[in-house]
Amino acid sequence: MSTPLRDLFSGVGVLLKGAGMVIRNPRLFVLGMIPPLVTSLLFVAAFAALLLNIDDLTAWLTPFADGWSSGMQTTLRVAAGVMLVAGAVLIMVVAFTGLTLALGFPLYDTIAEMVDDELGDAPPDSDEPVVRSVVRALRQSLGLITVSALVAIPLFAGGFIPVVGQTVIPVVSAIFGGWMLTIELLGAAFDRRGRRRIKDRRDAMKQRRMLVLGFGIPSYLLLAVPFVAVLVFPAATAGGTILARRLLPAAPLQTVDATPPPIL
Repeated sequence: MSTPLRDLFSGVGVLLKGAGMVIRNPRLFVLGMIPPLVTSLLFVAAFAALLLNIDDLTAWLTPFADGWSSGMQTTLRVAAGVMLVAGAVLIMVVAFTGLTLALGFPLYDTIAEMVDDELGDAPPDSDEPVVRSVVRALRQSLGLITVSALVAIPLFAGGFIPVVGQTVIPVVSAIFGGWMLTIELLGAAFDRRGRRRIKDRRDAMKQRRMLVLGFGIPSYLLLAVPFVAVLVFPAATAGGTILARRLLPAAPLQTVDATPPPIL
């Protein structure tokens, strides 16, 4: 019988199982690290630029504190800097995932196929053109990035609340980030099963929330670490296919013939 706690640990197991499957195929594992390496270099450069300008940005965000005492001004702007970095990490992880999946689409589709073939009951190959799949994935990723950016605003504001900003807000950020990340990582497996809308993924995820978070939160935290993400990403994509198999029926969807039977 499934319980929330069991589902939570089972979700962590999904990530570990995905790691085991790609490690057993070293060539695929190494190839799977190339797209996240490219995007990691881009995002590390962007993150470094943010850190180099953090003082100017926090001053620009808190002009009302210009006349405060030095101690209060520093405390406020340090808190603002921490929350600005946390918000940037949230957006970057979701953006990193979407961009990496788009760059390595054929490769990660191969990983999804490998997982399905090894576990059995693989769905038929998708007949959607590759270009159309990539364009749709980028469009969906842009929507998820926009949502993440909007949610980062109240999380940033909540960071100024004493105690709550240092305890509750980081937890909420990890939960939300893990959820959004999982939506991205389920894409290839859901697409292969004819479930090409983000709504399809969300609806399935809501049925097993703790299983999803058990997979999504550690994936989010690991992918937030520069260059660790390069090693974790192939495992997370394989784990996304394993998770999709648990959220959807094992057998591929069949097309129902809606033609009425002949009247005798």
